[in-house]
Amino acid sequence: MFNKMIAATLPYMPKSFVWIFSKRYIAGKKIEDAIRASRELNAEGIMVTVDLLGEFITRLDEADNNKKEYLEIIDTFIREKIDGNFSLKPTMFGLLIDKEVCYRNIREILAKVASYDNFIRIDMEDSQCVDLEIELYRKLKAEFPKHVGLVVQAYLKRTLKDLENLMDLHTPENPLNYRLCKGIYVEPAEIAYKKYEEINQHFLKDLEYMFRQGIYPGIATHDKPLVEGAYRLIEKYNVPKDKYEFQMLYGVTPELRRSIIEKSHRMRVYVPFGEQWFAYSTRRLKENPRMAMLIIKALFFRG
Repeated sequence: MFNKMIAATLPYMPKSFVWIFSKRYIAGKKIEDAIRASRELNAEGIMVTVDLLGEFITRLDEADNNKKEYLEIIDTFIREKIDGNFSLKPTMFGLLIDKEVCYRNIREILAKVASYDNFIRIDMEDSQCVDLEIELYRKLKAEFPKHVGLVVQAYLKRTLKDLENLMDLHTPENPLNYRLCKGIYVEPAEIAYKKYEEINQHFLKDLEYMFRQGIYPGIATHDKPLVEGAYRLIEKYNVPKDKYEFQMLYGVTPELRRSIIEKSHRMRVYVPFGEQWFAYSTRRLKENPRMAMLIIKALFFRG
């Protein structure tokens, strides 16, 4: 109850206070911060995926500005020889305002990524966006078959059917590449599983389908039972270590992350940064109110 109370009041607190919590989970506000954090992770043998924070814009001029910033980010990270790729949210480029404008913005970004033979992942957003983002992914995958991936959310009841319906895009030369996560948005019970055990069950069911079909999964979880379930599936299907990877958020469960790396599995960390950190932080806390205690500890305990 205390944690939920903190989570509910956080958006109304001073940003300087919220930053005490946020700096654990966000690389920083500037591109230099993201470069620094990525270098530190690379030095540990960890790949990154870089994300400029921002979503659900209301004006198309914001979409154009975000596109220009992403193009600069890509050039900078390639120039700095960071071992990583990129993630983006389509609502940041006008998906819910004009889907054709959104497509053209992201296509330009993807063309830049492809010119470097790198990779970009389309993040999945809330349920109003799912069909639009699958449509967008289909269109981009047809033109850039090896340079674009998608996120799928295990808590949505439709996800396994979506995986099956997208198999026409899959080839051995250019396999489908998904980040599989639990799902972070608050959705009605009609379309989303709600119970912890139920979500985990479907996460592993989706992952097993990917392994059976030769899809490359990014296994995105901080949940130890899911990590152990993934280990069992990797062993069951004798999956080579270059045909999957684990993924985690910046600053979350570093001990579990290290244990995965020590077993010689590939690891990629999602590195968010940018001026829109406040909205990201407050949403993360609402998703997981237990993290509220970290804020209180940060006020009284150094480090």
